[in-house]
Amino acid sequence: MNAFFAEFFGTAIILVFGGGVVANVLLNQTKGNNSGWIVITFGWAAGVFTGVSIAAPYSGAHLNPAVTLALVIAHKFSPSLMPEYILAQTLGAMFGAFLVWLAYKKHFDITEDGDSKLAIFCTSPNIRSYWYNVLTEAIGTFVLALAVLYMAVPEVGLGSINALPVAIVVLGLGLSMGGPTGYAINPARDLGPRIMHYLLPIPLKRDSDWKYSWVPILGPMLGAALAAGVFVIFAS
Repeated sequence: MNAFFAEFFGTAIILVFGGGVVANVLLNQTKGNNSGWIVITFGWAAGVFTGVSIAAPYSGAHLNPAVTLALVIAHKFSPSLMPEYILAQTLGAMFGAFLVWLAYKKHFDITEDGDSKLAIFCTSPNIRSYWYNVLTEAIGTFVLALAVLYMAVPEVGLGSINALPVAIVVLGLGLSMGGPTGYAINPARDLGPRIMHYLLPIPLKRDSDWKYSWVPILGPMLGAALAAGVFVIFAS
């Protein structure tokens, strides 16, 4: 498997687990209905563990444009490969979201709450204050990117630090920093599924909240860039 498809399938797996656990918790008449935030955070962490395990031997398992950016700024990854990786990650997230919709289609059909349906695909804040929301996403991604950079030395990517440590970091971020915005901490994880929410024939769906869509892109990229800057200054 080449690096493009490794990033594609690794990110898709994250969304199958992550989007799937949110669907299981929020949609009507599922086995996990109303099982809560703790279940959601463990589902996302399991997705990261599995996605990294699959992609690591082939691409280094970035699976996140913010991680790719941090590695480029830290001079640990070629800038020329960045567009290919980000495209693969975004398309993989779209595909993973599609699979979640396909698996839960009958439950989407009987659920009337449009906000719950949107939450399966992408993030939104409980208190909408755009620059505060950007800050929250930046802080969470700063922690993730800094952990990746320090734990991955001298290799690069999530895969080089083993799947379990990074999954634990993501679990901790969900439990601690997930409350305000739903912790996207990954632009592809939010944008790709948001596009699928817009495209898919989901009954009684609300709008895809495009006015918020820039927040889980800008916040994580800022946080990752800052983490890379700190790493370059203090690790050199």
